[in-house]
Amino acid sequence: MTENLYDVIGNVTIPRMIRVRQKFDDAEITDIEKAVRSELMRKEICSTLKPGMRIAIAAGSRGICHHKDIIRTVVSVLREKGACPFIVPAMGSHGGATAEGQAEILASAQITESFVGCPIVSCMKTVKVGETSEGHSVHIDKNAYEADGIILIGKIKPHTAFRGKYESGMMKMMTIGLGKQYGAGICHQAGFKNMARLVPLFGNVILKQCNILFGLSVIENAYARTFMVKALTSREIPEEEPKLLEIARSKMGKILFDDIAVMAIDEIGKNYSGDGQDPNVTGRFITPYAANDVQIQKICVLDLSAETHGIMVGIGCVDVCTSRVFQQARLEESYINAITSTVFTGIHLPMILKNDYYAIAACIKTCNEVDLDRIRMVRIPNTLAIGEIYISESMMKDAVSNPCIEILGEPEEMSFDPSGNLIKKEAFWGSGN
Repeated sequence: MTENLYDVIGNVTIPRMIRVRQKFDDAEITDIEKAVRSELMRKEICSTLKPGMRIAIAAGSRGICHHKDIIRTVVSVLREKGACPFIVPAMGSHGGATAEGQAEILASAQITESFVGCPIVSCMKTVKVGETSEGHSVHIDKNAYEADGIILIGKIKPHTAFRGKYESGMMKMMTIGLGKQYGAGICHQAGFKNMARLVPLFGNVILKQCNILFGLSVIENAYARTFMVKALTSREIPEEEPKLLEIARSKMGKILFDDIAVMAIDEIGKNYSGDGQDPNVTGRFITPYAANDVQIQKICVLDLSAETHGIMVGIGCVDVCTSRVFQQARLEESYINAITSTVFTGIHLPMILKNDYYAIAACIKTCNEVDLDRIRMVRIPNTLAIGEIYISESMMKDAVSNPCIEILGEPEEMSFDPSGNLIKKEAFWGSGN
């Protein structure tokens, strides 16, 4: 029966692909330590730091450019001010909702005690700090609550499942990240339909009841490089975070081609997006409360990132994956994330095929109302780094006529090894991402 499946898919011709660079605003911070220190030296920020204070630094699970260096710089400044910093993972139910799993996520981003210069204190216990005006219990990490002050470090970006004044940022980090699995579950219980209202509702309770010293917000450009770092005091967060979200929205990258039939994604993971694959790029949203006009007929995923530690959230948003993805998946740990969010779409299993060739071939073969010999196909490394991508030869005319596209090579065949998997060379995607 299995061989019949692959006979049905048949010997599909994979198009020749051309490497191109999508040109976005590439402004970035080149001296991250200087930029972070400059923000922390502002009077309204540094005045929150007192000698002897035991300060919890909240670190999330999202992939952030220079994340470890930003944290190490903050730790260094706090020590210079005579404070005693420590790190707490602020990542809701990620890492399988275990203290060990969340510490492992930080370690995979090289955020370790030896590198940043302070202890990492990971636990899943929470403390109730109050209630919202609608009667929801608000919880945060126990160790953070017991500290003399809390500093948030996180990325500002559009969310993948809802739209609102506050999306991914400081408010959500307090509500969902510091809420750990228990607190995040309470907020998610009302569903993403209400998330835009509930995130600030919970967040403002935390701002009132807990000693949030400031939040250090990071905005990245379309190449996943640091565009801005901005420190906001607890009083500034409610008013200023929405402004930063609009800046982040304007800096987001996208695929600069229309009418794409097939997208091949080398890998997905929680380090790239909360949904594993960013629907702002793929158009595959897990809820009806966020959307865009991206429409791609078929999408396949070839691998999971090492940093996602088997969490396969996002695989349910694509059409085909390889058996390699399924073999790496930690199902129960992935299910914890889905149960916490109350949305199961992201962990549904797509068609699972034995290698890269058949995953791509199945997508091509099943596209409708297109010339399969001139299939419009793109290949990306992940949905976070889309500066350099591959496009099929049939899209060359569009590339040549677009001033925001730089052609980097000649059309070339996709090379597969004897097992039918793509031959991936070191630094395959170059420096453009």
